[in-house]
Amino acid sequence: MSRVKRGVSKRARRKKVIKQAKGYKWRRKSTFKAAKQAVMKALKYSYRDRKTKKRIVRRDWQDTINQAVRKDGVNYSRFMNFLKKEEIELNRKMLAWFAKERPEVLHGLTEEYKQANKS
Repeated sequence: MSRVKRGVSKRARRKKVIKQAKGYKWRRKSTFKAAKQAVMKALKYSYRDRKTKKRIVRRDWQDTINQAVRKDGVNYSRFMNFLKKEEIELNRKMLAWFAKERPEVLHGLTEEYKQANKS
């Protein structure tokens, strides 16, 4: 079996990891072993936090809607249940946008909710 010299591929692999660690402090940016560990951990965090970001943004939308409908004296969960029963297909992102940019639209929806619950 012939001998394989790995210098070029080994160096390329290490350079790739060192390049990914650009901007890190101390040994983590320059030595392969430390950089490899730091990059692996950073990739884990970035994967995890892409999921977390979605949860946080949805929670912010819910808070915005809750504050807006509470001003009209309506409970958030009952309001959302009303929208679902009436088949008003507005997602939380749009409702939060209405609460900030067009509060009269959200006020109209809360008035519909109040009319539906009077009877």
